[in-house]
Amino acid sequence: MPAGEIFTLTTAREVPKKAKENNELTVTRGKQKEYQLIKVKDTWCRVESGQEIACDWEEDPIIVSQAKISEKISESGVSWTVQAPIYFRYKVIETQSLLDPSNSTLLYGHVSDPQELEVYQKKTQRRFIVIDVTVDKLHGSKVRKYFEANNVHYKVMALPTTEETKSMDMVLKILEEVQKFGLDRRTEPIIAIGGGVCLDIVGLAASLYRRRTPYIRIPTTLLSYVDASVGAKNGVNFCNCKNKLGSYTPPAATFLDRSFIQTIPRRQISNGLGEILKMALMKHKGLFELLESHGKYLLDTKFQSRNGLASHGDAALTAMRLAIQTMLEELAPNLWEDDLDRLVDYGHVISPELEMKVLPALMHGEAVNIDMALMTYVSLERGLLTKDEKDRTIQCMKGLELPVWHKDCSFQLVTKALGERFKHSGGKLRLPLPTGLGTAEIFNDMCEESIKRAYEMWDKECGEC
Repeated sequence: MPAGEIFTLTTAREVPKKAKENNELTVTRGKQKEYQLIKVKDTWCRVESGQEIACDWEEDPIIVSQAKISEKISESGVSWTVQAPIYFRYKVIETQSLLDPSNSTLLYGHVSDPQELEVYQKKTQRRFIVIDVTVDKLHGSKVRKYFEANNVHYKVMALPTTEETKSMDMVLKILEEVQKFGLDRRTEPIIAIGGGVCLDIVGLAASLYRRRTPYIRIPTTLLSYVDASVGAKNGVNFCNCKNKLGSYTPPAATFLDRSFIQTIPRRQISNGLGEILKMALMKHKGLFELLESHGKYLLDTKFQSRNGLASHGDAALTAMRLAIQTMLEELAPNLWEDDLDRLVDYGHVISPELEMKVLPALMHGEAVNIDMALMTYVSLERGLLTKDEKDRTIQCMKGLELPVWHKDCSFQLVTKALGERFKHSGGKLRLPLPTGLGTAEIFNDMCEESIKRAYEMWDKECGEC
């Protein structure tokens, strides 16, 4: 309860009278008053901040909202200002054998309240599942057997979820099938199983259906495991622009099972390592050194633990957990991107333009890495990195089998991308740059001449690779 606001418990009969009085326009002209909101029985009432409230707690318990309404009367009329904090809670759960029928995580892992869980377990469960077609071929039979073994009424919708199909048409196609199936808008989450594109499309569809239907993310690629699955964003491409349409709606939960990753090609492992490297360069030198020394091992083993068992010293488990931990540290305080100064935008300044231009030649993590390689030279040119740190960074990228240059990343494309960022970021460049191995800052004072010198150095050295 905020300081300075008094709630005195006396008789319940006085509350409606007080509420009625406070709902009359008694504000002094030109002066603003602030009201707290309380709920008595089933009705919300406004109460002037600092005023005593009469209520018998035992007969009529009150609920105090964190929302506030301020009111001001002027010559032109009345204005109301609403302050309403939005609360979201979502889980990221690491588990093993997610599709084993005896593992209840997929059914109830998103439920936190014990009483709510008891309600869930007493009724027949229903689930609508969207799965990428390639993932369906690999794991679809296990998905179906899981729900059948647990007596769940389900529908599986297999779709080709690629950057080329990442559109509102795909979202509407999903929603048409959801409407036919029918879902309880709060207790029957839609489940997305696939890579980042699949998770993004389904997340947007869920955020639109009945204005917000809960959904669950199950990433099946390394990139989606450490990036798309742990945040709140979702979206689709529009007008040849990456993720131009979307929303901030976190999943009810994300379930992580590394066994999915062992079925993806080596190039996709490298692709995911690009996003892990991003977090290492921005925030965690130890993670960078782990990638530097164990990169080939992680590629060769596809992030599977020795003998199938996790251990404290396991490079795969450590890399994944550090990547997710550092990502959540940056996302949680700024889930709706109210603050546009975001370290996690490193590698995402030039890459959207490049990725969409050459689609489908580059995967997302590959485009991000090319962006990071160029920005490494920008940091070098500015004196933020030493030559040794630049060399170690580029060599680590190559060791992870990531591209550090692309012929279509022209200086014209770079200046266009920077111009778009400036225009859509409140007139600031907001450029995340490494200031060492594992440290970074946001910069707004980059000049075109400095960026051009860095570009020419990057083009000369990396273009020869």
